[in-house]
Amino acid sequence: MKRTTYTLAGMILAAAVCTAQSGSLGDYARAARKQSKPAATKVFDNDNIPKDSHLSVVGTTPGAQATDGSAASASNPPNDGAPAANSQPANAAKPEDIKARLNEQKGKLELASRELDVTQREYRLRAASFYADAGDRLRNSAAWDKEDADYKKKIADQQKAVDDGKKQVEELQEQLRKAGGK
Repeated sequence: MKRTTYTLAGMILAAAVCTAQSGSLGDYARAARKQSKPAATKVFDNDNIPKDSHLSVVGTTPGAQATDGSAASASNPPNDGAPAANSQPANAAKPEDIKARLNEQKGKLELASRELDVTQREYRLRAASFYADAGDRLRNSAAWDKEDADYKKKIADQQKAVDDGKKQVEELQEQLRKAGGK
């Protein structure tokens, strides 16, 4: 009880000091907000993406769905058979066509990467909850072994799809470079 009283008194004292110094707590907050500069956002691409750690991407930017057609590519699986890079000879393709295919493939790769990340997170959560409950480990060890194998297979398949997508993006970038595009 004493600790709560002292904590509450300390908070009131801190608010009073802030109020006495700059008029009101709101004025102090506005002044602090003006002084602090917004942190620059880091943009990751294939050249500077970390290879040994995972990125957490939640949602998409509002403009990204309208420009890259990720809503349309979301219905297609990440690896839909033959690579798009080999559908036409490099000499016959125009840079605009290659850019369009490259943007489409980047959208597919982003989707596949997000799906892989979500699956890995689900697996870690399920494993943590399973191993935290000793009774569940004793009662359902056979079911867990089957689920564990299924998750690992699903993660391996999704990782292969992401790796294939990265390879296709690299091939399209090389085709675009050879065709004279940027």
